[in-house]
Amino acid sequence: MKFIVSSSQLLRQLQVLGGVINSNNTLPILDNFLFEISENQLKVSASDLETTMTAVVAIESDSTGSIAISARLLLDTLKTFPDQPLTFKTEGDSIIEISSDQGKYDMAYFGGDEFPKSVSLESPSKTIVPSNVLATAISKTIFAAGNDDLRPVMSGVFFQFSTDNLTFVATDAHKLVKYTRTDVTADKTAEFIMPKKPLNLLKGVLGGQEDVVIEYNDANAKFTFENFVLICRLIDGKYPNYEAVIPKENPNKLTVDRASFQNSVRRVSIFSNKTTHQIRLKMAGTELNISAEDLDFSNKADERLSCDYQGDDMQIGFNSRFLSEMLSNLTSSEVLIEMSLPNRAGILTPIDGTDEGEKITMLVMPVMLNEK
Repeated sequence: MKFIVSSSQLLRQLQVLGGVINSNNTLPILDNFLFEISENQLKVSASDLETTMTAVVAIESDSTGSIAISARLLLDTLKTFPDQPLTFKTEGDSIIEISSDQGKYDMAYFGGDEFPKSVSLESPSKTIVPSNVLATAISKTIFAAGNDDLRPVMSGVFFQFSTDNLTFVATDAHKLVKYTRTDVTADKTAEFIMPKKPLNLLKGVLGGQEDVVIEYNDANAKFTFENFVLICRLIDGKYPNYEAVIPKENPNKLTVDRASFQNSVRRVSIFSNKTTHQIRLKMAGTELNISAEDLDFSNKADERLSCDYQGDDMQIGFNSRFLSEMLSNLTSSEVLIEMSLPNRAGILTPIDGTDEGEKITMLVMPVMLNEK
């Protein structure tokens, strides 16, 4: 088996696929890339049994066949080459020789038939989503997903497709993000929970103008775009009824400059208690007071911001880390925070900077204040 390939092209695809491979695999074969060759085309795959990703690279070859090559060794070698054609040639049953302008390198390979076969989806449903829409949906929601192994359904992003819109939701019970697109729809209603790892892989390579074909059934989802195919197992279980936790009546509305508010939260939070990260927002008239204190160390901070506030004077406490995370994930110049009571969630929405048909709702649970 012999083929010639551009070193930089191969490296670019392998670096993406390298993100699939776990650092400690139960099956040693999963430490390898699978190379499959047919008619001037190289298909490279990587898998961790839950997620399999495949990329296609153009090559010069009249061979066919499949082999598995050590991912770490190959990546480390390719990173050192300037852009040039490399010749890969198998020698006997277990050695592959790589020839470059600089010299020759031998490495061991395994038979491709030892590599686990990727899942084929039985009678899947199909939805087509523009690449940039999917990339934005992932980056706007994934940070809010949980890390709790005891509640696996909340460790992923909930995809909710309907004939009216596509909705993406993530929550860890402290914060929640709901991202909706009314300009993209599906042929029929579908719901599934995507794990974080494949979403992070997609986030790294999406963003062009091309479309992504999403196919899914009860157990797996498949994403096809450009030269890539990603197949992953879905998280099994029922997603919590998130609509029930979004307060409907929120008479107290605070509009504030996002960047100024974010900087204030960041500064004031340095003085907050290191366990609760609690900051206090006090709204009255056109003034927003942001304060924090750590009684254990006599640390205290207090800032004032001008704002537009409609509603009763009130005080509410939030975890500054969650608030800061949400504000940094928005790109609007102003943000609207809607509240009802100090023990009910606050809702953040951007006032501007969203596309036509795009809606972002962020919810953050309050931290109970000690009355002073």
